[in-house]
Amino acid sequence: MTTELAGGRHTTGPATHAATPVAADDPRLDAWRSLIHAHARLTRTMDEELQAAHHLSLAEYDAMLQLVNAPGRRLRMSVLADRVLLSRSGITRLVDRLVAAGMVERTQCSTDARGAEAALTPAGHERLRAASATHLDGVGRLFLDVVDPADRAAVQRAMDRVIANLGGPTGTEQECAPGTGQA
Repeated sequence: MTTELAGGRHTTGPATHAATPVAADDPRLDAWRSLIHAHARLTRTMDEELQAAHHLSLAEYDAMLQLVNAPGRRLRMSVLADRVLLSRSGITRLVDRLVAAGMVERTQCSTDARGAEAALTPAGHERLRAASATHLDGVGRLFLDVVDPADRAAVQRAMDRVIANLGGPTGTEQECAPGTGQA
């Protein structure tokens, strides 16, 4: 898809329909601006709440949440980076902090000697449990309580379409075998 942006620039990406030119004053951009603003404010507020109550960033919480929901509570570092939406170097720094705090351990993938994985420790699982109450309270108070159920369904449908258009997760990510590589 090619989309004309202000200043004559173009972007390309996966699309299933013809591009519609977008001008800076296009009223359709109001939804985009609201999405960006709401996302930034929500993530900042939730990050501040997790930091204040649990000394965890939202990204650290998200990484531990991805690990607790993975088979064997472990993921390859590359898969974890994709799921947390960080670069490979960004996930390395984040996991280093979690390892130093005793919440995650880094091990070698037994099925691929080149692969490293992160595994949630029992201490990390307990810390995640404690932080989950704060996180879920924020989700409820800042999003669920203020967005009508019919609107939530519309938001979900719209975002699912955006994710699909961008080639969202396929569920075929390579993982190490559960229970392998344990120290």
